[in-house]
Amino acid sequence: MILNKDTAKKTAELLLQINAIKLEPENPFTWASGWKSPIYCDNRIILSYPTIRNYVREEMGKQVEALYGKPDVIAGVATGAIGIGILVAEYLGLPFIYVRPEAKSHGRQNQIEGRLEENQSVVVIEDLISTGKSSLNAVDALEKQGANIKGMIAIFTYGFDAAVKNFEDRNLDLHTLSDYSNLADRAAESGYIKEEQLNTLMEWRANPSEWKK
Repeated sequence: MILNKDTAKKTAELLLQINAIKLEPENPFTWASGWKSPIYCDNRIILSYPTIRNYVREEMGKQVEALYGKPDVIAGVATGAIGIGILVAEYLGLPFIYVRPEAKSHGRQNQIEGRLEENQSVVVIEDLISTGKSSLNAVDALEKQGANIKGMIAIFTYGFDAAVKNFEDRNLDLHTLSDYSNLADRAAESGYIKEEQLNTLMEWRANPSEWKK
């Protein structure tokens, strides 16, 4: 869910500006899942732009406070949200932890890195939501350690029906700074893509697993 429409537009503009979002309807990307996609999102590049990363840090921090007050801990989902999660935790003056996709096979065999006490309230920070499975896997790990998950805030979501259902099934609150609709609108308005390319993006969004160029 988008909390602030102006923030959604601005975030989309910034992601396009630094090429964190690559739109190539004529030369689709192949995702790890095997899906063909006219779009690729790499929000980690935000960390290389101080002004933009500060904007994202402050907007995410403000949304954490507006939605949940101040939780006990901020958690980032490895690896994409570690950097931005640390920035949000620093902005709020809160402890930070991060969650691996699975426990290490050596050493202390941790899946959660950092100190987490039972019943502490946690807001999870993500960089990107596709189907939401990896994000919810992190939530599972945190809850197994006794965390009280208040909700999740991400930079960007594709808004897939599967993701909406996955979060609804878990009754987990998800908010994002921007989303696919705002991105496509801003890309078209700025001339970043042509009208026929926008149509391609909308077709893919409607059925990404079956889409073929």
